[in-house]
Amino acid sequence: MPKSVIYALFLFFSSICLFSSCQEKTQTPSTPKVAIAGFAIESSTFSPAKTEEEAFHASYKDGIFYQYPFLAKTAPLRQKVDWFPTVRGHALPGGIVTKEAYESLLGKTLKLLKENLPYDGLFLDIHGAMSVEGLDDPEGDMITRIREVVGKETIISTSMDLHGNVSKRLAAATDLMTCYRMAPHEDAMESKKRAVTNLVDRIASGKGKPKYKAWIKVPILLPGEKTSTRVEPGKSLYAKVQPLTEQAGVIDAAIWMGYPWADEPRNHGVVMAIGDDKTQVADAAETLAKAFWAAKDDFEFIAPTVDWVESIPAAVKSDKRPFFISDMGDNPTAGGAGDVSWTLTEILKDKNLAANPDLEVIYASIPGPQLIAEALKVGKGGQVSAPVGAAVDDRYAPPIQLTGTVESIKEGDKNAEVEVVVKVNNIHVIVTKKRKPYHYEKDFTELGLDIRTADIVFVKIGYLVPELYDIQKGWLMALTPGGVDQDLHRLDYKRIQRPMFPVDAFSAEPDLGVKWMSVVE
Repeated sequence: MPKSVIYALFLFFSSICLFSSCQEKTQTPSTPKVAIAGFAIESSTFSPAKTEEEAFHASYKDGIFYQYPFLAKTAPLRQKVDWFPTVRGHALPGGIVTKEAYESLLGKTLKLLKENLPYDGLFLDIHGAMSVEGLDDPEGDMITRIREVVGKETIISTSMDLHGNVSKRLAAATDLMTCYRMAPHEDAMESKKRAVTNLVDRIASGKGKPKYKAWIKVPILLPGEKTSTRVEPGKSLYAKVQPLTEQAGVIDAAIWMGYPWADEPRNHGVVMAIGDDKTQVADAAETLAKAFWAAKDDFEFIAPTVDWVESIPAAVKSDKRPFFISDMGDNPTAGGAGDVSWTLTEILKDKNLAANPDLEVIYASIPGPQLIAEALKVGKGGQVSAPVGAAVDDRYAPPIQLTGTVESIKEGDKNAEVEVVVKVNNIHVIVTKKRKPYHYEKDFTELGLDIRTADIVFVKIGYLVPELYDIQKGWLMALTPGGVDQDLHRLDYKRIQRPMFPVDAFSAEPDLGVKWMSVVE
């Protein structure tokens, strides 16, 4: 071969190698792709109410980002990956979700997930206590069907409420899992951020899925009003979680109290730990499970709890103002229908209140769309008389024919849509078009009501959220009827796994050993 040809070939191949080398030096790893999905509700199967799709107020695609401050445009976590939000909805706790609503929301989620496949990760934001017609384990079904779309390689990080339920199916199909560590849930956003941070870190580091997932069933079902982390034993129990996660071989650990107002086999306490060191992961899970079981007899209601007949006399007699009484059995933030009329019926005919007309009393709240329509016609200062309550849950008392003066009207609320204050003698009754919980001072002040100067305030709630807790000077939780009755012995459980504390006695200690959940490969 002539030297000129050899030389030409040399130059040609040299240029190819040089180009290839330069390409390797300038090439950067592709930015990870992470999807966001999830819809959540806490739903009671002991309530006759049903939840439709509109109750979830779902957001789609980029409209989801506003729900997560840690994913704002300039936030570090937002910059580290390419985000692909799909569907995110959160409904006010209520009754069982209709199958149509569930399938519609999940169908939209799966459709949007298919648009940008494949994904390195997925952040699944759920509650864990959603009940759906015809399904025993909706969250387990949801994640299984999501897996069928995104594949086994995608790392799924799941964030949950500590009052949720973790079935084996859900535990096996997720890779990273965490839940709130505070009740009331002041750390909800912090927990969601932790779930996302863990996910991004595992992707960015190349470590991928954790090697071990420990799951332990703890046969306990307790209402949130007994498991507040503000007081013992919940405070010390949840304080054990963070130190265990600081071990090098443990990524996260969590304690789920379970949701007591659904009669399903998955409803019970669960402890999980996740990480890369099998011994440390097992030790973390068993430490928390044993501590949970050991503390079971120490859980008590966070405030003095009495039968209804004792609550009003105690409030009238007390010199502490404002005095709050929680109408717990129909608490809409736990899954109650929110329209049980029994308590308001008792208030309106109570002789202790009638004998003290100078007392300023506030009741929050009861739905009454017919009264709302009348109030909008007559306006502020007008007289109304219309039925309220018991349109959904009439098991305990019929609708009330409420007659009084319209004190204020407010339109545009996300949940209530329209709110009206009707004064009946010395009682200010808040009536809503649709049910709404009253958790914050502004919920009252926007209606012209001052709870700081009121004498007695009735709220359909369990434990008071921090703002109301700081305002109250006296407080009782009343055992009232409804779909989230706090006296669990009055619930007709038929399908939960037995025995279950506190509704059953135990003849032997439960098995609190680790069950290993296989990581989806």
